[in-house]
Amino acid sequence: MKSNFFKIFLIISFLSFPLFSQSLEPRLYSNIPKDLNFLVLGYVKSLGGLELNTQLDLDNVKMDVDGAVLAYARGLDFFGKSAKIDVVIPYIFIKGDAIYNGSHIDKDIGGLGDIKSRFSVNLYGAPSLSLKDFMSYKQDFIIGTSIQLTFPTGQYDSSKLINIGRNMWAAKFGLGASKRFDQLIVELAVDGEFYSKNSSYFNGNSYEQDPVYSFQSHLIYTLKGGVWIGADANYYIGGMSKINGISKDNSLENSRFGAVVAFPISRYDSIKITASRGISTRVGTDFSTLGLFYQHRWGAGL
Repeated sequence: MKSNFFKIFLIISFLSFPLFSQSLEPRLYSNIPKDLNFLVLGYVKSLGGLELNTQLDLDNVKMDVDGAVLAYARGLDFFGKSAKIDVVIPYIFIKGDAIYNGSHIDKDIGGLGDIKSRFSVNLYGAPSLSLKDFMSYKQDFIIGTSIQLTFPTGQYDSSKLINIGRNMWAAKFGLGASKRFDQLIVELAVDGEFYSKNSSYFNGNSYEQDPVYSFQSHLIYTLKGGVWIGADANYYIGGMSKINGISKDNSLENSRFGAVVAFPISRYDSIKITASRGISTRVGTDFSTLGLFYQHRWGAGL
């Protein structure tokens, strides 16, 4: 029974829930039993350049971003393939200062962020299984795809320079692969995120952003006692913005790396700790992040 518990934890322990746009997301295409539910409560703290400052003419940005996240996911059977759907609700606090057009500004705000929802399905190597059948499943090679929608639910005021939300819809399309080598799992993923127009931008202007394309890689190693650790890296480009149709020289060409450790505290509960920081940054997103997450699982006969 104890070995079965550890096997369940190692394979379905922590799902990926994005809080910021270019989050590092290991285990995005892991197989999970159908009808299994996940509830995640998390706290993320970011220090440095504000992630959304690619929209703004800001210099010397020093921002602290604190994010609380509530997320839910459920394993599904999609025509015999393993799939899942998730919803992420963030609440974000921003405090800091910057230079705008030569003038010093400071900000201290908090509010609901942009809600995200994603559907992912494993196309190869991860059949839909009940929890009982899942016990005899052993991962080899998985190929999966996903679509994530971002809803403009975040706090937004067009008369304010800095906002919690972006007042833009977004759709992210992803493709990934995961290969297991005994205790080591290697994952690769690519995605592209596309944005709607913000017609209520600061001071009555309109704002548009080119798609952002990213590549992620993850190394995940399983230890004794149901613990796993991971190392992550990504690279993303694009995202040049236009204000009133005029392009700005602010395309992204950035990369980040991170680390993660996850461990069980009971059959139903687990903890994950994450850390990441920028490796190279051309425009914006120059920040370091720490995260702490608690996950509870139920259903599917668990």
